[in-house]
Amino acid sequence: MRIVFAGTPDFAATALQALLATHHELIAVYTQPDRPAGRGRKPTPSPVKQVALDAGLPVFQPDTLKTADAQQTLAGLAADVMVVAAYGLILPKAVLDLPRHGCLNIHASLLPRWRGAAPIQRAIAAGDTETGITIMQMDEGLDTGAMLLKKATPIQADDTGGRLHDRLARLGGEAIVEALTRLEQGRLAGEPQRHEEACYAHKLTKDEGHIDWHQPAEVIERQIRAFDPWPGTYTELDGQRLRLHQAHVVPGTGTPGTVLRRERDGIDVACGEGALRITRLQLPGARAQSVNDLINGGKPLLLPGQELR
Repeated sequence: MRIVFAGTPDFAATALQALLATHHELIAVYTQPDRPAGRGRKPTPSPVKQVALDAGLPVFQPDTLKTADAQQTLAGLAADVMVVAAYGLILPKAVLDLPRHGCLNIHASLLPRWRGAAPIQRAIAAGDTETGITIMQMDEGLDTGAMLLKKATPIQADDTGGRLHDRLARLGGEAIVEALTRLEQGRLAGEPQRHEEACYAHKLTKDEGHIDWHQPAEVIERQIRAFDPWPGTYTELDGQRLRLHQAHVVPGTGTPGTVLRRERDGIDVACGEGALRITRLQLPGARAQSVNDLINGGKPLLLPGQELR
C-alpha cells in the first residue's frame, strides 16, 4: 500500500522504522518544523525527520494542514492510508478523508482509557497494572475514533515513564504493521469506543513534578517513576531544589516532608501515609547520585529532622 506517515518524536520514529522494514511503499513523511534545541538553540530536525532523511524519503513540514495548499499537496500524493503517531498537528476532516482508507493513529494506551497527550505517564501515576497500544481510525474528536487493533503490556512495579515509553514504541511498530496486514486482507474491523469509560491524559507540566509530601508514599513513588525522565520530580530544602530519581515505599510515620532516617541505603521521608526511602537524587548543579555517594561527599544535607517542601 501507498503510505503517508505523520509523526514527530522518538515514539513515532520507532513506528516509522518498523514500516520501513515492510513491503509497503512509504511515499512521504510529515513532521513538525525543525525546532531550536541544545545550548546553541540551532534548528534541529525531529527524530522522525532524521529517520526519513536517512531512508531517502520526501519530508513535508507544514505549520498547519488546515490550508487549501497543504491539503492539495497531500491529496496529490494519492495515499492509500495515512499513519499518524504523535504528530502534533490537528488533522481537519478534509485531511482525514483524503487517503483511500483514511488515517490510522498509533495511540499509547488501551482506549478509551487515557485519551490525550500523556497516556504513558498518567497510566503509571494512576497505578494502572496494564496499558498498551490502540490502532484507531481517526475521526474529528480527541482520540475518539473506532478501535481497530489492541496490544496490551503489563506495567511493571519498576517501570519508569521512559522505560514504558520505549516498550510501547516497539509495540506500536508491531501493532501498525499487523493492522496494515489485516487492512490489506480485508480483516480490519472497527469497534466503537465506550465514551462513558473514557478518561483523559492531560499534557504534562514541569510544576507537576513538585512533590507534595502530604500524599501517600505509594502515590509519590509512582509519580517519581512516571515523570522519569520528564518532567522529573523535585522537592525543596532550605531554598535548594533537589531532584528525586529513585525511591521506594517503607514503613514510617511523622510530619509529612520530615526526614526520618539517613543511612547509606537511603533517606526516609515521612509522607501523608507511610514513608518514602530516597535512594538516588540530584543536587543543584550536580549529576544524579546514590545516597551512599552523597554521604561519602560529606555534605550535611537531608539530616533527620530536616523538612522538605
